[in-house]
Amino acid sequence: MPFRVELPQTFADRVAGLSGGEYLAGMWVCSGSPVAAEIAAASGMQWVLIDAEHSPIGLETTTSLLRAMNGYPATPVVRVPVNDTVLIKQHLDLGAQNLLVPMVDTKSDAEAAAAAVHYPPKGVRGVGSALARASRWNAVDGYLGRAEEFVSLTVQIESATAVDNAAEIAAVDGIDQIFVGPSDLAASMGLLGQQTHPDVTDAVARTFEAVKAAGKPVGVNAFDPEQARKYLEAGASFVLVGADVGLMMNGARAWADTWVQD
Repeated sequence: MPFRVELPQTFADRVAGLSGGEYLAGMWVCSGSPVAAEIAAASGMQWVLIDAEHSPIGLETTTSLLRAMNGYPATPVVRVPVNDTVLIKQHLDLGAQNLLVPMVDTKSDAEAAAAAVHYPPKGVRGVGSALARASRWNAVDGYLGRAEEFVSLTVQIESATAVDNAAEIAAVDGIDQIFVGPSDLAASMGLLGQQTHPDVTDAVARTFEAVKAAGKPVGVNAFDPEQARKYLEAGASFVLVGADVGLMMNGARAWADTWVQD
């Protein structure tokens, strides 16, 4: 007799379940390695971001990484490469429940992302779940009618324009969380590579205020530990503090510094 298949809790549900002062700490997986993804998921980090925007990670690799992370308590989130209805559909169908959409600058951008993750009449997601891992090939009871329960959408504010539009973006129905990217934000402000410049951190703080006023949780990318703590004190509900490739390179260079002769 077939057994009942249940999908994991979404990222939105995990964030909503936080109590005062709690947050979710996470890291990036950019290498495309299932081993790295499984190590990240087993490390104790609470969420792991699979980056399909700035890495050679495609659809098949994303599927492999999600399978490698399955069964661990860390929640996987997939950053799609672009705010595109077809790509979002494909990532959802391969079983990515939690999506992060980059470069959302306006209310209309946010509305397009929200529409892409939902079936009609709420959205425009194409119907193919019976043939896809999303529903575990129809093993999830009533997937089509319950799909909204299984999907979480985070959009990324990472430009000066987006900061100005943060309140409108956050207010869009279907957007669960906002994630702030200080790197591209700094670049858009003429401060390339200066993520902790006072003007950049001030823009991040203003985004936090606008998003929280709209009643949505907000998170941020911050590899600088001191800055990450400041953002958490300012009300961030989730934060990314490192990456697989960064940890490996830093560790390898430290090892080389110890053992390689001049």
